[in-house]
Amino acid sequence: MVKKLGLIAAFIMLLHASLAPGMHRTEAAAASAQMTEYRVYQYDQALKEFASEGAALNYAKYFSYSHVERIADRKWLWNNFPKYKVYQNGRSTTKMEFADYNAALAYAKTLANASIRDLENIGWTYESYDRYRLYQGDNTLSKWSFRSLEEAKKEAKKWSNAHIVDLNTMTWIWDNLTASQIKDQRSANAVYQLQFDNAPIVGAKMYAYLKEAIEASNDYEGSQVVNVANGKIVHSNEQTYEVLQNGKLLKTFIGMDEAVKMAKKYANSEVKRNGSVLWTSVPYLKIYQSGRLVNTFHELGSALQYAKYYANITIRTDDGRALWTNVKPLQILGWNGSGSSSVIASHVANTQGLNYDSPTWFELKGSDGAIGDTSDASVVKQLKDKGILVTPLVHNGFNRALTSAFLSDLKAQDLFILQLVSKLAALGVHGVNLDFEEVAGADRDAYTAFVKRLADAAHAKQLKVSIDLPRGSVSWNHLTAYDHAALAGIVDTVIIMAYDEHWKGSEEPGSVASLSWAEEGVKQFLNYGVPRSKLMLGIPFYVREWRLATDGTLIDNKAILMKSIPQLIKDTGAVGEFDIASGQWKYTYVQDGYTHLFWAETPDTVLARVAIAKKYDLAGIAAWRLGYEDGELWTQLLRAR
Repeated sequence: MVKKLGLIAAFIMLLHASLAPGMHRTEAAAASAQMTEYRVYQYDQALKEFASEGAALNYAKYFSYSHVERIADRKWLWNNFPKYKVYQNGRSTTKMEFADYNAALAYAKTLANASIRDLENIGWTYESYDRYRLYQGDNTLSKWSFRSLEEAKKEAKKWSNAHIVDLNTMTWIWDNLTASQIKDQRSANAVYQLQFDNAPIVGAKMYAYLKEAIEASNDYEGSQVVNVANGKIVHSNEQTYEVLQNGKLLKTFIGMDEAVKMAKKYANSEVKRNGSVLWTSVPYLKIYQSGRLVNTFHELGSALQYAKYYANITIRTDDGRALWTNVKPLQILGWNGSGSSSVIASHVANTQGLNYDSPTWFELKGSDGAIGDTSDASVVKQLKDKGILVTPLVHNGFNRALTSAFLSDLKAQDLFILQLVSKLAALGVHGVNLDFEEVAGADRDAYTAFVKRLADAAHAKQLKVSIDLPRGSVSWNHLTAYDHAALAGIVDTVIIMAYDEHWKGSEEPGSVASLSWAEEGVKQFLNYGVPRSKLMLGIPFYVREWRLATDGTLIDNKAILMKSIPQLIKDTGAVGEFDIASGQWKYTYVQDGYTHLFWAETPDTVLARVAIAKKYDLAGIAAWRLGYEDGELWTQLLRAR
């Protein structure tokens, strides 16, 4: 069993004995730190948090598609999302996006068949699509496409036997053929055939003079002129431009201009050609709820205003990139292991992305239902103002005899529940975290009944209830006081304390929580029937160092804070090797004739535990405890969640 408060006492003695000088300075520094109030995102992914808006802005400017939010209410304070997007033949990339119109225009002018879209408006603000094509005979070049007739004529004058086709009507509008050339072409073999769907048009004649073939093809909608001598399509009046509204085809056109003219009459319309969107009035921003499209917006501000009133919303760009979401990422709870307001403040100031803070404020003091209370309403308000919900921890002092007596007395339970729930409601907290440990197995039914009474009273006050349960083992958990399936049906959240695989009383050294052991615990809890949406994975921010005699006999062990490990390795020259079984680095050093060893908890192992929670789609993680970790870990947690 995990004795969290017992661990606190052990740590207090340990810190005074061996870590006191450095530790006290660290705590003092943490206490003076400022709580973060601003969060930087790139797209919808959180990057880092800052105490000041200026620092957040300076950081955000190094990233494209970034924005700064105030954590408490998620209000956007700044963003650098592009306003203009350049397309070429309907295609674009992120490199073709600009905040400044002149920059977009300068780039677009280097491209043929380009357009610029103001992402908060319809259509385009600039386009350079070609309207004319030059031919010599029935041959053309890729570069012989022109925006103006004058440009096409200028090039055509360099060539004989040339003609120009208007691409909007697919008609022959100009040529420089001489009378002699026309005569010779008409008297040549007839090689131009009119076809539809790759088959000759019945009743249509063959032509030797290309212009006559093109003029004749205009009488047949969607036809082509094919040179049967080489099989080449030399002219087409197929209607390749499609006008759609809300994805439904309205009409097709030969040329782009007529298609755009029609599309402008309809909302949510598009002009497509060969699958590419050339012109659109469909808003660039799309709102999805639980994966279903529910609305669209031209303006980002309007999209955000709409989105904040609904749950499970994601704002995406037209090409599918998520810009903002309130779909809950992995939730993070941190236990303080203390009721001190100053300690709580120092702990929280060190975090990023913390959702729930759990100060140790309440304790069962007597079998008659007496309650210990060290709560502080000002802390609740301060944290709530920063967007952090408070779920105070209530424990039983890990006193088995007292707890058994309490569980046998319904009046005592009623008194305890009344006092606790009334105070929680008065504080305005989110809920309560129940951590009754060392409960006798014989009290299994009585404990379940107590949790039900407490949860009913809490829920009546709109308070959430979470419960901490030791990881234990499927082989003997049924003999403990914890009826996992029953408890999971009562409370809102179950936190599996997946640590102390090897604890203070262990007879052999080992990891506090090997990764495979933690993952197996998750699978066991899911198999008990605990819904994954209710399950949080408890993770350790500490390790245990073991001391062995020269013959390998275990002498003792002590807890080491996660943040103290790098300095310990440096000071002792500890040598590490990767332990495949635990998924951790195992370190060893010799001092005063004894061998010391420990399995390190590092940012990588913490992230591996996060990966386990995500792999099984759990509600979140819970860290024992805040203050044991280095602040830099939280930047990584913020990004990994």
